[in-house]
Amino acid sequence: MAKPKWIEQQPFAHKVVMITGGSQGMGLAVAKDVVRLGGSVCVIAIDALDQAQNELQALCVNKNQFVETLLCDTTQQDKLEPLVESFIARRAVPEYLFNFVGYAYPQYVEKLTVDDCKRNMEVNYFGQLVPTLICLPHFLTRKRGTIAFTSSVCGFLGIMGYATYAPTKHALTGLAEVMRNELKPRSIEIAILFPPDTRTPGFHQENETKPPECALLSEKAELLEPEAVAESFIQGILDHRFQILPGKARLYWRVFRFFPGLLRRLMDSEYAKARKKLAKI
Repeated sequence: MAKPKWIEQQPFAHKVVMITGGSQGMGLAVAKDVVRLGGSVCVIAIDALDQAQNELQALCVNKNQFVETLLCDTTQQDKLEPLVESFIARRAVPEYLFNFVGYAYPQYVEKLTVDDCKRNMEVNYFGQLVPTLICLPHFLTRKRGTIAFTSSVCGFLGIMGYATYAPTKHALTGLAEVMRNELKPRSIEIAILFPPDTRTPGFHQENETKPPECALLSEKAELLEPEAVAESFIQGILDHRFQILPGKARLYWRVFRFFPGLLRRLMDSEYAKARKKLAKI
């Protein structure tokens, strides 16, 4: 793989990046890259903040950088808004808002409740929308800024077991599409990340409830490391790309775009093989 052109540069120097869900997994990996590349970060999360603070602080490359953390559930606008406004008053309006909040609850659709679906939508969709709506007026006043959402391969595909998760990621895709079109004339850039399976604490947690067929399908899929996703994400942001597709996500998206029927047949075939294999166990 070619060495990223930004490795020897400091593209985030003198810039502030706010990262929701940035204390673990992909969000933390992105935060680390931002700090290595000269940026200051404000990480918002509900846990693991002390460890993230220490790890990020150790990576600072100049005395002008800072690392701050905010303990808050990003679905709760009444609690998050004063924290963000206070940060902006003390520090600065972020140049970037990177949203990584989310989780998956894989399960057979007949075992799901409406509350399961509401909870996933609350965290995955509103957990990224709320901080966006808080920061957006500041970006519009300044007449620049970049907002990134984290979707998933499930944001354009439907895979068995993900009936609570895939709709939330499709919703984020729709939101990003609308915001890209609406805000482009106002100098606000929008990006959306479509990671495949990634080795994160959330991925290990979702494995606990995956239907056996879903687990078998996952075994055949690519499993990326958070650092690989972060590298693709940072490169996409610096290249001003709207869609960021790490690893095989780009292949899946291209096949789905041009040959959706073929991809669905392949997915159905793999699902049938998994069901057949399980029947033999």
